[in-house]
Amino acid sequence: MIRKEGLPYIGGALFLSSFFYLLWLEPVAIAFAILSLFFLYFFRDPERTPPADPNVVVSPADGKVISIKQHGESFCDKGHTEISIFMSPFDVHVNRAPFDGIVKEVVYTPGKFFSAFKEKAYRENENIKITIQTQHGNIVVRQVAGFVARRVVCWIKEGDSLNKGERFGMIKFSSRVDICLPSFFKINVKVGDKVKAGKNIIASI
Repeated sequence: MIRKEGLPYIGGALFLSSFFYLLWLEPVAIAFAILSLFFLYFFRDPERTPPADPNVVVSPADGKVISIKQHGESFCDKGHTEISIFMSPFDVHVNRAPFDGIVKEVVYTPGKFFSAFKEKAYRENENIKITIQTQHGNIVVRQVAGFVARRVVCWIKEGDSLNKGERFGMIKFSSRVDICLPSFFKINVKVGDKVKAGKNIIASI
């Protein structure tokens, strides 16, 4: 499955490839054809089946775990643990609900576009913070824009019901997703681990 958000990019690259081919500029035409294939790959949206266990939290994003922080070091409220996941341009960029719950709040904060690995990106970049009310307390997911990813997309609104593994948004190109979990959850990943959204378990009760 290809996300509809990618169609303008794919179509635009194919159009330019055809245009330059007609002008006999074959190297440029080939470059745009390759770019269209990259967009096709980037905007893929594979089906995922989350674990059946109701007491596990799945990753909200594909990528690499780059930090695990306790309250005081992160944006999370007191009594929470934060896990940050970096998405490279080669990861699937569709984000998925980590747990069953009701969307309590969706807050967009405008900001800058520093590289997602930098500390100031964590503090200053554009982001959307989603609070999910669950039977075990609030879980917060934050979609953070980056140097390349300058568009954060969220498809849900306050009051919506989310099932674990359900798609709720995407970040175009590369960036990060942060998740805040109540501290009584056992963290099942470590820094450096690769995870897939809606599939890999990152925490459990």
